[in-house]
Amino acid sequence: MALVGIVLVSHSGKLAEGVRDLLRQVATGEVRVEPAGGTAEGALGTSAELIEEAVRRADSGAGVVVLADLGSAVLTTRTVLEDLDREVTLVDAPFVEGAVAAAVLASTGADLATVADAAREARDVAKF
Repeated sequence: MALVGIVLVSHSGKLAEGVRDLLRQVATGEVRVEPAGGTAEGALGTSAELIEEAVRRADSGAGVVVLADLGSAVLTTRTVLEDLDREVTLVDAPFVEGAVAAAVLASTGADLATVADAAREARDVAKF
């Protein structure tokens, strides 16, 4: 069964990889989680090419939820997604909490809309 994939867009490659590692611990190994952090040279920033590659790797046929950490990462991601012929949803959610919620729901076989909603609802849980 194809599961919804997750892409983590961050200005920091290490941050995206760290959140990916966390998700591997809370969700089944079958959920494709792909980091797209930093630039191709390893510097801080966002890379359209890295985002596009991550979306392609994460897509197993059930769609992809994308979470981005900061404003310019969101802008870069939106630009990339406009040109992709895939079912992809960029979610406005807290980066870590939203990713955890999305990964847990994706591992149950939930559809793209349900996984995206779970990530968005994490915003309420993240409030203190």
